[in-house]
Amino acid sequence: MKQTRRTFLNNVAVAGAGLTAALSSASSYSRVLGANDRINLGFVGLRSRGMALIGSAATIGGGDIRVHSLCDVDAQVLGDIGTKVAESIGYAQKTEADFRRMVEDPEIDAIVIATPDHTHAPFAIYAMQEGKHVYLEKPCSYNARECELLVDAQQRYGRVVQMGNQQRSAPTSIKAVSDIHAGVIGRAYMGKAWYSNKRGGIGTGVVADVPDWLDWDLWQGPAPRRPYKDNIVHYNWHWFTHWGTGEINNNALHELDICRWALGVELPSRVTSTGGRYHFKDDWEFYDTQIASYEYAGNKMISWEGRSCNDLKFYERGRGATIYGTEGSVLIDRNGYLRFDLEGNLVEKVDEPEASGTTDLVGDGPLGEFHLQNFFDVVREGGQLRSPINEGATSTLMCHLGNISQQVGRVLDIDTNTGHILGDDEAMASWSREYEDGWSPEI
Repeated sequence: MKQTRRTFLNNVAVAGAGLTAALSSASSYSRVLGANDRINLGFVGLRSRGMALIGSAATIGGGDIRVHSLCDVDAQVLGDIGTKVAESIGYAQKTEADFRRMVEDPEIDAIVIATPDHTHAPFAIYAMQEGKHVYLEKPCSYNARECELLVDAQQRYGRVVQMGNQQRSAPTSIKAVSDIHAGVIGRAYMGKAWYSNKRGGIGTGVVADVPDWLDWDLWQGPAPRRPYKDNIVHYNWHWFTHWGTGEINNNALHELDICRWALGVELPSRVTSTGGRYHFKDDWEFYDTQIASYEYAGNKMISWEGRSCNDLKFYERGRGATIYGTEGSVLIDRNGYLRFDLEGNLVEKVDEPEASGTTDLVGDGPLGEFHLQNFFDVVREGGQLRSPINEGATSTLMCHLGNISQQVGRVLDIDTNTGHILGDDEAMASWSREYEDGWSPEI
């Protein structure tokens, strides 16, 4: 009997403490599998989000989807999860610590990447160079330059590349956005995105011996080498500028993407961001409180309010997006939407049949299956990706621009053709980064 996603995740949860926790046409791709061909998958990054993706693939399952290989730099995770996945699915997977070795396997057709942000673009580009299709978790890049490199690589190598902003595949979100485009709230002109949570502090880390289960060199990958500290791995890297991209890329990206999609806008003309690390005094280098605003041609705008450490909700939701128009508004989240008239009266409410996670660390739910299924369908037969990498890169760039504005403390004027920052050399200095020798994604 075919197992459910939740059964799969429950089966592998016992592996150990902490482990639970631009192109749309087939003619664009130089290699598209036949409709009956098996897709062999390689997964890199096996904690939290990575486990949710393996569970979604296992749920879609059947003989046409095979979890072929697993990769992680944490030997404990690789061993324990590898064993439990094999027991749950019913066959053994290859295991590998070094992503570069895994992706060279000619049997693998597609790579699913759920690793720390600083590795996303280099891993995806290397996979494309090796002929693999790529499902790439958000954010698709660590910096703005990598957004450009990903789009260039996809065009050069002709691979199918989908970013993992899974709400793009939510049936209710698709309907809500379609209705907005059809004029259900008149002319839509503003999007408000928000996120709230109750994260704790991360303390002050100290330089320590690398745990014997962790390959610290491989974990750092493309990032210039730093000493190991005891408060970075596994999750807190999100808040360090050397490896992470902050809450705006960790969570705002989802709702900013929905706002951009609903308003039908591409690159902003002006960006500004304010905020700081207000709640705790610790090693967290990004912002626990941030308000970013984006202006677009045609009198449209988008804003994001993020509160990482204060969980007062908006419309009883920890995250979501509201689109405002001349004849009403639509509130959209992962689990449905609400439509209001101009006086704020609720006139329509539509829910997803099954809820997906919102502010937890995993994001489990049926939307992951819908998004992966879309990816698999396009790999086999061509068609329309819900979030092709050019769309994913545009939304990711929004977040990078918000962080850059925050860093320099001023409004940024943006070239709406390239996304580059105009007349501000200091801001443009954050467009890219230095890479560890041998790891640069430049092609």
